[in-house]
Amino acid sequence: MKLSVITISDRASRGEYQDLSGPAIMELLRDSFPEADIRNVIVPDDADDLLSAFENHSDADYILTTGGTGISPRDITPETTEKWCKKALPGIAELLRAKSYEETPNALFSRGYAGIRGKTIVVNFPGSVKAVRFCTGLLVPVMEHGVRMLRGEGHG
Repeated sequence: MKLSVITISDRASRGEYQDLSGPAIMELLRDSFPEADIRNVIVPDDADDLLSAFENHSDADYILTTGGTGISPRDITPETTEKWCKKALPGIAELLRAKSYEETPNALFSRGYAGIRGKTIVVNFPGSVKAVRFCTGLLVPVMEHGVRMLRGEGHG
């Protein structure tokens, strides 16, 4: 599997803040898929930069993003992801929100999106380390099945 992790953060992209959530996702992915090709990039909270990152990682089976899913004025991740994707995968975002709400009521303010473009599944995670560990743990068990389905191998 090819996996990409995109951190969306103005401060981390400028080097003012150490990205902790992207590495947390990558650690869990490496543990779950030791043979996977995993890449990571940090971009600012800017739609054009995020769209470029999506294009640069469009050969990935999954692009997992962290950050920019809340309601602050700079949070543009869900809209930008939806713009790039061609199909929605609402079940993933709905599950992540519902299960996250069981951990914290603040999950109601998460606007994460999940969708597909070509053979790539994109899933938005919140920006906190605790949230990305939790959400990655929910997604990992179904990731290989999702790839098989997108390749047309899931029916039968």
